Amino acid sequence: MESWIFLHIPIEEWQERWISNYKRIFDAWEDGGVRGLVVGRMRFVQEDGSSISAFAPDPRVYETFGVAPPPVTRREPEKERKLQEILDNAASRGWAIMIFDIPGGGGSLTIEQDPYGEIGFQARAQDAMNAFPQAQGFIMDGPGEQHYELAWHHGGEVLEIRPHERERFAALDYEIDRMERGIAHLRNRLRSLTPDLVRYHAPGGTFAGLNLFDIDEDVLYWMRARQQVALGSMRMLRNVVDRLDGKPRLGGIPRITTWSSLTGQNYQQMAPIFDFIFPKHYYWHRGFDGLYGTIHRWVLKLGEWNPSLTEKDCFLLVASLFGIRLPGVESLYNMERGFSDEFFKETVYNETRRALAAIGDPEKTVFWVSASSREPHGGDAMTARDLKWILQASQDAGATRFVFHPEPAINAPAWHVLSRMCGNPWRQETSTYWPEDTWREDVDGYGVNFRKAQKKGG
Repeated sequence: MESWIFLHIPIEEWQERWISNYKRIFDAWEDGGVRGLVVGRMRFVQEDGSSISAFAPDPRVYETFGVAPPPVTRREPEKERKLQEILDNAASRGWAIMIFDIPGGGGSLTIEQDPYGEIGFQARAQDAMNAFPQAQGFIMDGPGEQHYELAWHHGGEVLEIRPHERERFAALDYEIDRMERGIAHLRNRLRSLTPDLVRYHAPGGTFAGLNLFDIDEDVLYWMRARQQVALGSMRMLRNVVDRLDGKPRLGGIPRITTWSSLTGQNYQQMAPIFDFIFPKHYYWHRGFDGLYGTIHRWVLKLGEWNPSLTEKDCFLLVASLFGIRLPGVESLYNMERGFSDEFFKETVYNETRRALAAIGDPEKTVFWVSASSREPHGGDAMTARDLKWILQASQDAGATRFVFHPEPAINAPAWHVLSRMCGNPWRQETSTYWPEDTWREDVDGYGVNFRKAQKKGG
């Protein structure tokens, strides 16, 4: 398989670690099969926690589109220079380089005039592409994404319309009152389920599910509105890219296929819009965004709302809603045992196959893989074995590319797996490269991290 690496926020964390040895790191990565980078967000974090742009915005670009440029902020010229140098080196190796998320800033028309913020976004995208000529394009995280958590979690929940969403729906002439009726109807049904309803209807497929969840016209109207607005957001991105100088390539990072129908990220609709699609292979427990953790929260909330249901009943409800069954899992405690071989061979394999079948082109499908889950997702750490099985199941299903999302940096176990899967296996006893997120003894017998702690008085 071909691997890419995500160099994520804040830029100075990886930049400062690499000031003196980024060439050695890139040499090792290239030997281990790395062929691309995703870089961003393009900003530097200040001592007070605020952030500034990693490049100087060009006011002329914004004037061209008739919008206000971002406000003037202080600069970090040496960091900017080093960032450009690092990207030049990566580009000289023939690696694919994509910018992660277009930075904010720049005015736009009112939401009634421009409900998707297209004009302001076009100015920001052109500005970023001009600033980083090494990049082939940019990737937007969660394009069009609607919430998929049943209980409020990580900023929102399914059964609500947040204020900024309400403004957009109204600007697009959707009937907000009807959407609210649909939400209220579904919420009431999800709070009034009984064992006989669940055990009769849940195994019965789509038509039984319509009865189980009592899907009426208002619920369908709300669901279609979410889907259409998500699609409108993605089409806006395509419109922007097609008008940009240099015709950059467009990437989108949708939720894993299990959640994609609820988030509005229909892979088949995305396929003609995006040049690259990066399905999120996120499976960890707890935190946010991981498959196990999200299923756990749905089961907990359904059980809280319906005390007569058993945990097994609640897992049946999740299977009816999303079509997913976790091998060997019929209780919440089962989820604490870690991931079985069957989970990877069945669940991860099927998620990968579904994505590839919907998109229809393995070359434009680049799976976004993370296993450590620490930052920024706060989930339970997964092991190098889990990472190996995710990649192996994906490869068995037909995947040819993936982006590895280190959190926050690559460690030795992960690099062992990546290099063996994609290039020449790393040999720590002879290599001049050592993954920066792993303790190492030096010639005096003390670890680098230990010396750092001594200097800080630890």
